[in-house]
Amino acid sequence: MASRKPPVDFVRGVEAFASPVQCLNEVVQAWTEYLKISEEEKTKRRDIEAWEKVTLAKIQVKRDFLVGYLEHSFDERAQNFQSLFQTVERAMLSGDNQQLGLALHAIVELAKSNPFKDLADLSNVKAALDDPDHVWKL
Repeated sequence: MASRKPPVDFVRGVEAFASPVQCLNEVVQAWTEYLKISEEEKTKRRDIEAWEKVTLAKIQVKRDFLVGYLEHSFDERAQNFQSLFQTVERAMLSGDNQQLGLALHAIVELAKSNPFKDLADLSNVKAALDDPDHVWKL
């Protein structure tokens, strides 16, 4: 019967058992590497969680500002419309057709204007939101 050569993996496995100290060293080295990588990944997760909190806080501040801006803008428009319609009513009661025409024209122009016109260019808005020294005119 011809003798067969054992596979290379088998030979390496036998060599590992032949040198228990080397085997133990490899296990300790693998475990140490595992602990090191595990700690690095925990640190990365903590960094990501901290970044997430900061980013979400920034988004919330910007959101609150934008909502406040829009509320103010629409409140101002509502007040303007209310004032103009009161002017229309007074002009109708007094028979002042010139005042009536001016008030109606102002209502039409206000209705045509878009409260979002200042927000149309999002790159300018983003730059303004990122600039802590930006002065907002409402």
